[in-house]
Amino acid sequence: MIRAIEQVENPPLTMSVVTDAAELESLRAQMVRLALNSAWLQARAAEVYSRHRGKYIAIAGQELFVADTVQAAMALAQAAHPTDDGVLTQYIPRRSGARIYAHRRFLAGL
Repeated sequence: MIRAIEQVENPPLTMSVVTDAAELESLRAQMVRLALNSAWLQARAAEVYSRHRGKYIAIAGQELFVADTVQAAMALAQAAHPTDDGVLTQYIPRRSGARIYAHRRFLAGL
């Protein structure tokens, strides 16, 4: 899980190996909750995407929350399900269509 502690221009990156069994079990349980929320969205994706274009969504406790900002959607989700730490958030673009995400790179000639 990534948590924003404070707003700095170039925050330091600290990595560590987690070996504590209790913490690992807590992370596994969080991933299960995230997977349940993701499966809920996948089962209803067509309906959710068509009805909430241009909005932010949050899924917590297998329940949908919609708002104009991601912070508002998260606040609604956390107020309704304060113990669900597997909240899934997403922005639904105004228009449906293919999106191409590519990195332009040049290859050396042979």
